[in-house]
Amino acid sequence: MAAVVVVGAQWGDEGKGKIVDHLARSADVVVRYAGGANAGHTLVVDGNKIVVRLVPSGILWPEKLCVLAQGMVIDPTLLVKEIEELESQGHQIDGRLFVSDRAHAILPYHALADGLRENLAAPGRAIGTTRRGIGPAYEDKAARRGLLLGDLRDPDRAAANIRAALDAWRPLFDANRIAVPSVESIVAELAKAAARIVPLLADTSALVHSRLRARQRVLFEGAQGTLLDIDHGTYPFVTSSSTIAAGACTGTGIGPRAITRVLGITKAYATRVGGGPFPTELNDSVGDHLKKVGAEFGSVTGRARRTGWLDVAALRYAARVNGFDAMAMTKLDVLSGLDPIRVCVAYDTPRGRTQDLPVDLIDVPGALTPVYENLAGWSEPIGSVSRVDALPDATRRYIEFVEHAVGVRCDILSVGPSRDATLVVNDSFA
Repeated sequence: MAAVVVVGAQWGDEGKGKIVDHLARSADVVVRYAGGANAGHTLVVDGNKIVVRLVPSGILWPEKLCVLAQGMVIDPTLLVKEIEELESQGHQIDGRLFVSDRAHAILPYHALADGLRENLAAPGRAIGTTRRGIGPAYEDKAARRGLLLGDLRDPDRAAANIRAALDAWRPLFDANRIAVPSVESIVAELAKAAARIVPLLADTSALVHSRLRARQRVLFEGAQGTLLDIDHGTYPFVTSSSTIAAGACTGTGIGPRAITRVLGITKAYATRVGGGPFPTELNDSVGDHLKKVGAEFGSVTGRARRTGWLDVAALRYAARVNGFDAMAMTKLDVLSGLDPIRVCVAYDTPRGRTQDLPVDLIDVPGALTPVYENLAGWSEPIGSVSRVDALPDATRRYIEFVEHAVGVRCDILSVGPSRDATLVVNDSFA
């Protein structure tokens, strides 16, 4: 039995989609366990750019089973649209995609509330959400007034649940003179989506468990990254779900002993989208280089990402809370042409120097001063390199420095956006 969890080690956008796509080649089942359509994956397959937002990127490999588990919040209309796009590109869905009947639905009033709150936030306090309703949908879930996708089987039950939720949200909308769609119009739209989604519904916890019992290889992917975790991230500038490896258990319905390996994904530098602290952020020509060469624009929103030097203090924190067995480092090629390359190795704080990330201080202005170490850069383009030992000496020293500083080896290296620009040091499913 092999159950591998792939988790972002930073603020998301680490290139998990490409790594999941690579690992899915050796997997039997690919499971998405958290988040919603705010977590797009951009893949380049045979020169074609493909963006998936809800469906695991494993769907691009024929005969692999894909699961949307109960830890997710899913906009039914967006899911149907994504399914139709994938089918138009020749990817089979029926018999391969299973959707948990216990996942929660994102509905129009969730997106309205999300956007309204972002607009009303005090200066500097906007989260920078994708405004797709993810947070409010998780709120309804926690408040026990959410709509399960299984409720799509029963329009009357769905209407009752929607009416109760709208009663709870109405004071916010009324106070801001926001018109809300009627229960009837929401149910009518859901009926259209239900025709496509209901046949895909399943007890996905039992399905995944049965596949593990059959000793199949199961790959779990989350959304965003460790530093956006609701419990362990840079609160309050976080998402509304568990993004760490443990979320694979709660979001899928399997026991922790089933997990055999945790792979953390990090860029060779750092990025963040939206608001919130970013200690190693660069607002200079180097930051512009990372943004331009790395094509740092959100796959869901198109927003430019903030860019900065790699933070190994934050990586150590991520390794600790996730229990990394290994890492994958993406976008190494973007660093070509930079010299020196700086790496944050520690922080000076009011409590003294620390080599870990003090998340309780990260949102306090002036509390953290990054301590950098300079490493030699390289000028050679590395996008066509096919072996680790063919990388420039400075590139290999950079990788080794990060491995030593974090205490976790790099098993996969990505040197470009295409599938074949992936160097494998160790097989995660071996």
